Amino acid sequence: MSALGGAAAGGEGINPMGSAIGIVVLIIAVAITAIMAPAALGAIIGVIIGGLLIGFGVHFVPVGGAPAAMGQAPGIATGVAMLAAGAGLAGLFGGAWAAANPAFGIAIVIAAGAVGGGLMMAITCLMVNIIYVFGMGIPSASGKVDKDPITGDSQPEYKSQGTEGHGLPFISYVGGVIGGLLGGAGGTLIYYELLQVYSAALPALFNAEAAEVLPVAVSLAGIFAIGMFLVNAVLAAYNITGTIEGPHDPKFKRFPRAIIGCAVASAVCGLFAILIVVV
Repeated sequence: MSALGGAAAGGEGINPMGSAIGIVVLIIAVAITAIMAPAALGAIIGVIIGGLLIGFGVHFVPVGGAPAAMGQAPGIATGVAMLAAGAGLAGLFGGAWAAANPAFGIAIVIAAGAVGGGLMMAITCLMVNIIYVFGMGIPSASGKVDKDPITGDSQPEYKSQGTEGHGLPFISYVGGVIGGLLGGAGGTLIYYELLQVYSAALPALFNAEAAEVLPVAVSLAGIFAIGMFLVNAVLAAYNITGTIEGPHDPKFKRFPRAIIGCAVASAVCGLFAILIVVV
């Protein structure tokens, strides 16, 4: 994130020069698409929006890393990118199922992807709290706020001395579900837009019927969608730099620079994903 003004220790500031360069790169990628593949202009805009949703959604997901495994920090005991990728893949499965039905429009497809990602996170957060409470014998307590922003429940008296909190407070649970919804929707939007491009371009490229190249179009769209999801998730993870409890965590305020980075990365990746079949 150094190009966007982020040092290793993190921070909330945005480097104006880095942001300006990123926006110029984004505009160039969109302009190249408009010149070389005008029909795919809407698709690359959709890919960029999908990347923004992923980058923003990752900041909602409660991740505690190794400290969470020892009950010394709230969140799920894994890395940001791995957890976000899991939610994204679950969302893509739901979105791909809906996209295969010609009767479903883009709104239903994206909604199916969002539900898939949100459901995956809801189940994951539930099982994590069951393990914390019944397996480790610890209550859910935040180390970032004195009261849960949603329920108003007091936190300090439930936090063990020497820890940053533990378990998944209600606000973290809700944040995880929101993150899953946004990530699933973003990943599905990328998949859907690329699928439309490939379904239209591949028949002429292979001189074949649309039905014959549909499996190839689905595979390519899925591969690129998963790849772009991982790119955006890793960018957001570097922006977070470690653990995050959810939307109430001070690190959540860093999301604007992650959105800039994800927009630029999505534009460049989307450009290559489109030009690979239309040029």
